[in-house]
Formats: sequence, C-alpha cells, structure tokens
Amino acid sequence: HKDEVFLIVEQSPEFPGGLQALYKFVADNIRYPAQASRLGIQGLVYVTFIVDQEGQVQNASILKGIGAGCDEEAIRIVQSMPPWKPGKQRGRPVKVKYTLPIKFTLRQR
Repeated sequence: HKDEVFLIVEQSPEFPGGLQALYKFVADNIRYPAQASRLGIQGLVYVTFIVDQEGQVQNASILKGIGAGCDEEAIRIVQSMPPWKPGKQRGRPVKVKYTLPIKFTLRQR
C-alpha cells in the first residue's frame, strides 16, 4: 500500500550530511521570536513531519509546543529543509513519520 506511513523502518530517513548537519541547519536558520525573547520563553518544541519516498518533507505539525511564536518558527525551519534521503523498508523507499526536537535557548547578555 503506497500511502502507508511508517514509524519504524529498517533504514531511517537521513538529512543530507547526517545528524550533525541537521543540527547545524537548525542552528543556522533559527530566528528567535521577539515575543518569546521578551517573555523569556525557552525550551523544546517537538515537530513531527513525514519524509516521503522522494525525501520531501511534508505535513509538518507541532507535537508539543511552547508558544510565543516558537512553534511557528519550528514549523518554518522544518518546511525550509532541503530534501532528505528517504527511509527504506525492504529496500524500497517509503513514507516515514519523523519527530524532531528543536531547542529554543535564550542567549545570556
């Protein structure tokens, strides 16, 4: 069934360059929301999304958010990602649901 979405696969989807590159992409692209900064809000936003058979990121949504603009910013980052290497099951590319925690940390002045 070609529209089946897997949670666990033999070969997980991979961001181009691996996990280090993924964390660097997030760090380089994150723009701390002004409202969150003013209110001193920080923490983890969990974004869930699907990496399809072609490696495209789809259906990004918030699994657990912290508000004050951080949730929208986390979605924006995920939607701006380059294509991933798709996950595989039995050697075939499949849709895989992926959850990514994005950390919002205020820098001390």
